[in-house]
Amino acid sequence: MPPGLDHTWVAPDGAKPAIGTFRFYFDGERWEWSDEVALMHGYQPGTVQPTTALVLSHKHPDDQSAVAQTIENAIATRAPFSSRHRIIDTAGEVRTVVVVADRIVENGEVIGSLGVYVDFTSTVQSEVRSSLDHFVSRVTASRELIDCAKGMIMFVYGLPADRAFDLLRWRSQESNIKLRVLAEQLLADVAGEGPALVANSTRAAFDHLLLTGHTRVRQEDAG
Repeated sequence: MPPGLDHTWVAPDGAKPAIGTFRFYFDGERWEWSDEVALMHGYQPGTVQPTTALVLSHKHPDDQSAVAQTIENAIATRAPFSSRHRIIDTAGEVRTVVVVADRIVENGEVIGSLGVYVDFTSTVQSEVRSSLDHFVSRVTASRELIDCAKGMIMFVYGLPADRAFDLLRWRSQESNIKLRVLAEQLLADVAGEGPALVANSTRAAFDHLLLTGHTRVRQEDAG
């Protein structure tokens, strides 16, 4: 498994993993998939070397051009990105994923993207709405920091509660910041953006807050 892609999320027997990580290096457009992402696409780990052509070949025809543009923009702007789209695995099964990526920085230079695939194919829309309604009522009653942050991610990315938590936990692990502390920072950042974040409907603005929250956590709170 490539360095930095060593977080493992266990799926039920016979099921595809729900979350996995990847790296994309701009120079030469070199890709690295975690075992989980390979399995999402229908490949046994270690049996295929991902390339831009292979990545795009697995995108749903209706989503392929948009994803290709996202990749081109990432190379051109060196900015974090997110995408919600469909992939088609080797068996022809259509899967719906959310991809969120941060920048890989070496010696002050952005050289690529490090990100996560979240697969929520098995969750039907009625289950999403039911889970979301139940979760929002819990957030209102408890005001737990992690639940509130998870609820924001659910709304912004359209994910069910467990997948939203996986995404928040991934950021905690990658940044080595306690989950509660990172959630508190995310809430403070979103509150600071206030109406502008909602009025502009800028998912990119939320991406930035999610992916950089660890940089604004005080060192004494980070452990």
